Amino acid sequence: MKIVTVLGARPQFIKAAPVSRALRQNHQEIIVHTGQHYDANMSDIFFEELNIPKPDYHLAVGSGNHGKQTGEMMAKIEEIVLNEKPDYVLVYGDTNSTLAGSLVAAKLHIPVIHIEAGLRSFNKLMPEEVNRILTDHISEFLFCPTDTAVENLKNENITRNVINIGDVMYDAVLYNRELAKEKSQILEKAQLKKGEYLLITIHRAENTDDPEKMKSILQAFSSTEETKVWPIHPRTKHKLADYGLNVEEIPNLKIIDPVGYLDMLTLEANARKIVTDSGGVQKEAYFMEVPCVTVREQTEWVETLEGEANILVGTDQAKMTDAINKEVKPEYKQLFGNGEAAIKIVEVLEDGLKA
Repeated sequence: MKIVTVLGARPQFIKAAPVSRALRQNHQEIIVHTGQHYDANMSDIFFEELNIPKPDYHLAVGSGNHGKQTGEMMAKIEEIVLNEKPDYVLVYGDTNSTLAGSLVAAKLHIPVIHIEAGLRSFNKLMPEEVNRILTDHISEFLFCPTDTAVENLKNENITRNVINIGDVMYDAVLYNRELAKEKSQILEKAQLKKGEYLLITIHRAENTDDPEKMKSILQAFSSTEETKVWPIHPRTKHKLADYGLNVEEIPNLKIIDPVGYLDMLTLEANARKIVTDSGGVQKEAYFMEVPCVTVREQTEWVETLEGEANILVGTDQAKMTDAINKEVKPEYKQLFGNGEAAIKIVEVLEDGLKA
């Protein structure tokens, strides 16, 4: 097989790594990085440390309004696909890069492979939700991470080539967790002890673009004396400054610069609890068996809510405070496969090509 893989953000490279390793044993993969998210950490060292194949093409599209950004991606991806003539175009998740790659392929009559298919927040105000739905409806192979995702597709009359393959992110976490144990020194640097701190990540526009929500979130953090570590996104930092909200007043809060993936896994694995608005971090918390508090009204990962492994609180200060302080003892189950999703994906595609 010859496959063009379209990626646009750091989390997608991490998810793609196990699939690329499995694919490249017997097949050709061309990686296209749209540059949707520019990340200074996405240097050569990022790919070397995590054993991730480097992109064959870097489109450097950068940020911009959704239409402009997606359109620029499509124009550049189309040139590459016409030149490379792949058997498939493979996309991950729900970014604008995902939508751009799948639309180009569908219009050129090249089958689309969608990994992380079937996720739904049922909130079309989220651009990711629109990207997911459109990509699923034009994909040839839909690899779902959970039974819930399969059911979501069935409810939209999508049943052909829909397979619960498990979650490639679980594959990636299992692989990189071992690397993190060898290489990360973040606990020593930040002077943190296992099980004795809250890990915070807040970056979603639905929170950061609303000063009242951010005020409520900070008040909840102020309500606990517990040590808190927050690798703060530059955009979030700027927004707080714009709103005149001072994080310095929050007791025992350590604000640190954004960290690499191995350091993030280490911080997650050793936290007492994680407070986040990130979909990926919710799952990683579950994989690490660390309780999670999600600062959103909905989650795509409804499986994690069972047994209060993950508690949805929105941005209500009282709910956040209660969830942060609440002692929970969830029973963690193997809901996301057995860590061999990547191998199964390649086997299914090989069978499909023979057919």
